[in-house]
Amino acid sequence: MEEVNGTVVHEAHLVAVEAPSEVETLELGGSGSLERRSFDPVAHELDATFRLTKYADLKGNGCKIPQEDIAKLLKGIQDNPQDHVQLEGGVGCIGMDACISPLRYEGFCAVQTVDLFYPLVDDPYIQGKIACAGVLSSLYAMGVTECDNMLMLMGVSTKLTDKERDVVVPLIMRGFKNTAMEAGTNVRGGQTVLNPWLTVGGVASSICQSPEVIMPESALPGDVLVLTKPLGTHVAVTVHQWSDLPDRWNRIKLVISQDEVRKAYNRAMDSMSRLNRTAATLMHKYGAHAATDVGGFGLLGHAQNLARNQKAEVSFVIHNLPVIARMTAVSKACGTTFPILQGLSAETSGGLLICLPREQAAAFCKEIEKSEGYQAWIVGIVEKGNRTARVIDKPRVIEVPAKEKEGELW
Repeated sequence: MEEVNGTVVHEAHLVAVEAPSEVETLELGGSGSLERRSFDPVAHELDATFRLTKYADLKGNGCKIPQEDIAKLLKGIQDNPQDHVQLEGGVGCIGMDACISPLRYEGFCAVQTVDLFYPLVDDPYIQGKIACAGVLSSLYAMGVTECDNMLMLMGVSTKLTDKERDVVVPLIMRGFKNTAMEAGTNVRGGQTVLNPWLTVGGVASSICQSPEVIMPESALPGDVLVLTKPLGTHVAVTVHQWSDLPDRWNRIKLVISQDEVRKAYNRAMDSMSRLNRTAATLMHKYGAHAATDVGGFGLLGHAQNLARNQKAEVSFVIHNLPVIARMTAVSKACGTTFPILQGLSAETSGGLLICLPREQAAAFCKEIEKSEGYQAWIVGIVEKGNRTARVIDKPRVIEVPAKEKEGELW
């Protein structure tokens, strides 16, 4: 244990982290079942009013430093904006989803990414799963399907009582660890600190040969854009919190019911905790030209970042927005709070946005649904342009699911 700038820091070796066996019942029921056992504070001898989401004040885009400000800050570690890593078949540079570093062994590179999340759901185990899936998504966006090691970064809120800490932190760690195992990797270390807000994240690393990496830079005019998860996660988790706040609930109660809020919340948790590994595997099979994962900057923000990185003079045009059912109605009722129709509503552990050859896109979407039971959608096109991205004025909204099925999540 050591103290750094007044913060107590603990080295954490997380492989042995355990939690009550009943945590396994907290798993979502996959793409079929709507039934799941939610976290019950009272069952863990906590106050009935305990909410994990109370241990961070910022949500969605509020957690993100604006992209233009990040570019300024990066000047501190990137003296020459053109500094890059040459790889066989591509170029890796600061600003992509993952860092790609050449190794001293010819033909190999290290692919690494780091991410950090504030609590956005009240189930600690699911929050751990979401954090792990979110960290791994940046590897998957580069076409890297195998993760060799993960580290876990845990900020334990100083506002938690000892009892609350001893209940929720092991559950978060267990969710993170189990999702890492689902991805075929292990958590072999990390760090735990005391922090005013609760945070959880990690580092994912993979040693690759060049063909294992799909550089996010080769989109061509005529390609189409495919999205592998629906939008609306931030809306869903926020309105779930609003359902306990009369002044907030009054803003949306005419457009959504409590039951619809619960369904959207479960769908968001299921989506955010699902790995993008199958999509990454299929990127190789169907010849993907570039991809990014969708997160806090929203669909359009990440599309713009990807477009700027292309070698060819192209632009992305987004026509379709698949959104968790009823979240568009909530967005419209809340004015500018949730800019889903503009593609700017924040997401957490969202889908991959992939540039695919037009003739391969339908087969990609069909196979991912066959393999996982989840849909993917063609949401736009790649055309000749000046490396920008935009959402058309009146995009087509696709409700997900299109039709409610009794007892089924999707």
